[in-house]
Amino acid sequence: MKAPPTGQGPLLAIRALAAGYGQVRVLHDVDLAVHRGEIVALVGANGAGKSTLLRTISGLVRPAGGEIAFDGVRIDSMAPERIATLGLAHVPEGRRIFADQTTEDNLMLGAAARHGREKRSAIRAEVDAAFERFPPLAERRHGLAGFLSGGEQQMLAIARALMGRPRLLMLDEPSHGLAPIIVESVLALLEEEKRKGLAVLLVEQLAYSALGIADRGYVLARGRVALQGPASDLLDSADMRQAYLGGAAGG
Repeated sequence: MKAPPTGQGPLLAIRALAAGYGQVRVLHDVDLAVHRGEIVALVGANGAGKSTLLRTISGLVRPAGGEIAFDGVRIDSMAPERIATLGLAHVPEGRRIFADQTTEDNLMLGAAARHGREKRSAIRAEVDAAFERFPPLAERRHGLAGFLSGGEQQMLAIARALMGRPRLLMLDEPSHGLAPIIVESVLALLEEEKRKGLAVLLVEQLAYSALGIADRGYVLARGRVALQGPASDLLDSADMRQAYLGGAAGG
């Protein structure tokens, strides 16, 4: 695995983050960093707080304390739309594609922030390239996205996020409901994007699969970072299994 770049700060830096829903605190004093061009796996049992952390980073949940900085800019008080324009893309659990739009329209919508700044022909050329990269989607280019299979919908969700040219891609349980062979292709895609310089924060219930492609990892338990370090070390850690199985209620 490639080590994080040296001589520069992390692309995403989280310090002492606390967050939750109403009076229910889910995250407690979380510190986390993602460097440019690396994959960071965030694993933990159901209810450990993984999804809540991604929602808080992307502005969908307001922090109760702490700081979130993206490329040196504080984003913890920004609206989700503003955060997205900085180059942070969030693919939530369940994909949440636009089922009543065509596959092509979904990709065009992924580049919405670029409309007006770039020629429409250039964006359409990128859509064509996306279909070349994902042949199953090309076969359903003009069909409604709601009729795609689960694996095809996951491909579309990722391809749509990449249309925004993000610097950091956050994915929440991309393997959910997918056959193992499709999971392998999704993970291979993330490794390919990393080689191009994209940073990835991957939330995944399949801990060992996620750590297998990651540079570093964090284990959440009861809303706190229980373990962190190089992914290879976590894979060999007996403590990782204990922390991974020790989650509690909380999203």
